[in-house]
Amino acid sequence: MTQPSGFPSGFQCIGLEEAEQLIRNESPTILDVRDARSFMAGHIDGARTMSPANLAAFVANVPKDRPVLIYCYHGHSSQDYARYFTEAGFARTYSLDGGYEGWRNRPVASPAAAVDSALRVWLFEENFPGDDVNSVVANAMTPLMHASHRGEIEFARLLLAAGAQIEARNGDGNSALWLACVGRHLDMIDLLVDAGINLDNQNDNGATALMYAASSGRTEVVERLLARGADPAVETLDGFSALDMAANLECLNFLRGKRAARA
Repeated sequence: MTQPSGFPSGFQCIGLEEAEQLIRNESPTILDVRDARSFMAGHIDGARTMSPANLAAFVANVPKDRPVLIYCYHGHSSQDYARYFTEAGFARTYSLDGGYEGWRNRPVASPAAAVDSALRVWLFEENFPGDDVNSVVANAMTPLMHASHRGEIEFARLLLAAGAQIEARNGDGNSALWLACVGRHLDMIDLLVDAGINLDNQNDNGATALMYAASSGRTEVVERLLARGADPAVETLDGFSALDMAANLECLNFLRGKRAARA
């Protein structure tokens, strides 16, 4: 890792291989500081779009003890944002050398060999390329998100075994866990959590799957997410928690009970 002169301790520039290891091993907060159109055209899986307009909200709401990886087009302006985060008290902030262009053009091993025949057929029937478990369709929906929404747990297992990226986010910033909650698939929630998905992923508005379940009155989903460790104290960019959004008394009681247990 290299440290640019004049930048505070804690801010580091890292290369593509180091960034891949960081994403794979530590699930950092990933922030894309390019324009919105470029972000929609392509971005690192799990990234959230950030600009001067919402910078202060991210600094206020992103956990300071979690690694932060920031990237731009080529690795220059991301350093300014990284410096800002470091000065705001973030202990581990990284700027991606080469930016998204370097990331997009990096060599990636093909997952085709890991896709068995049954999964290939399923991918084709569900309108995904038959040899790519990380392909996307409308709104950046991946095969794993689709299987999670439908509750097709056996294909979700096959996708994960074939290298599906569990932290991939759709065009709204939601992961497969959110889609499993939409479908009320408790066994799918367990599968994803056991596979290491981030229970408290926040979408582009800062909302988590727990907030969605609470706001939609999905009591059984709220109970399962809390049992698996979802954090009821996380807040949206506007400062609302799952407790604030509870749509019925049952959800409210579960959330209050968890909050009291953590006090």
